[in-house]
Amino acid sequence: MSAERNPVHPPAVPGPAPLTGTGPAPPRRVPLLPIVTALVLALPLSLLCGAVLGASGIGWGEAVGHLRAGFTGGTITPEQVPAYTIVWELRLPRALLAAVVGAGLAAIGVAVQAMVRNALADPFVLGISSGAAVGANAVLIFGAFGAFGVWALSTAAFGSALLAMTLVYAIARTDHGLTPLRLVLTGTALYYGFSAITTFMVFAAEHGEAARSAMMWLLGSLGGANWGSVPIAAAAVLAGLLHLGLSARRLNALAMGDETSAALGVDPARLCRELFVVSAAVTGAVVAVSGAIGFVGLMVPHAARMVVGADHRRVLAVAPLAGAILLIWVDILSRTVLAPTELPLGVLTAAIGVPCFILLMRRRGHTLGGQ
Repeated sequence: MSAERNPVHPPAVPGPAPLTGTGPAPPRRVPLLPIVTALVLALPLSLLCGAVLGASGIGWGEAVGHLRAGFTGGTITPEQVPAYTIVWELRLPRALLAAVVGAGLAAIGVAVQAMVRNALADPFVLGISSGAAVGANAVLIFGAFGAFGVWALSTAAFGSALLAMTLVYAIARTDHGLTPLRLVLTGTALYYGFSAITTFMVFAAEHGEAARSAMMWLLGSLGGANWGSVPIAAAAVLAGLLHLGLSARRLNALAMGDETSAALGVDPARLCRELFVVSAAVTGAVVAVSGAIGFVGLMVPHAARMVVGADHRRVLAVAPLAGAILLIWVDILSRTVLAPTELPLGVLTAAIGVPCFILLMRRRGHTLGGQ
């Protein structure tokens, strides 16, 4: 009997059970363009709200008129000077700086999580923020770096952040380069060391107001925002975003492990060094102008992945925009909820982010170890 008339079939391989409605549906690929378009449209609207909303009682029409005068060089009456100063000199640069800091923290969160391959990593896991806090507290509590004038706080914070970066790199580096585990352990250990120094400085403060200012900075604040602080932070964040955008494909390879990335032509050790330098520089720049704002770099990258998938090209298109919008509205809340008292930004980012993150994880848990 010929084999063509009675073919021998291989044993069937059991496939996945069909969906019965009792389990979660498989993840669907969300189109990227509508999401990016919505975020791009929401960003200028959020900036407008950041410049208009506040506790001073300035109406929308008056605030928009002051913005128009500022952009076009229009004239204002002497009676309008106080309101114009609030809108143009205080609120608008503060809203712009919030967008820059939020975008930077979200983008660096993506980079750090890819570099150390740890879902709990954020821009502060490298110990850079706690290092910056040492320099900032030295200015706020002891008046150090007074020769730099209004730039004393930013200069001290950024300088101490760079010193912390150098120390972390020197300790974590081995003959084989940087390894994710050593980097996380070193950054975590130095984070506690720097935090102990800042805590000691706060307790050693002779004036209660200086200690309060230091604690406010440690929890994040944009109260010192001005037009001079925006360009420097924006330049650092834009440079970091450009490098990460060009490295998105290499980040995808790195996320698969050292062996796989090497097989794909990516040098994992070199890429980790690049990511470390970019992450440290951008983190130092934003922390120097805003203080230590937590949870943005942890929550926003995960939320972006839950919506658009794990491809870093898609995540980096969404996360910075989402981080910018989030921090603008957090800053609005910080100065309006208990006006005239201003709340630390870190308190609100945690209060808003924790329940949102838990909800997203419950709904889209497959991206964080769910089945």
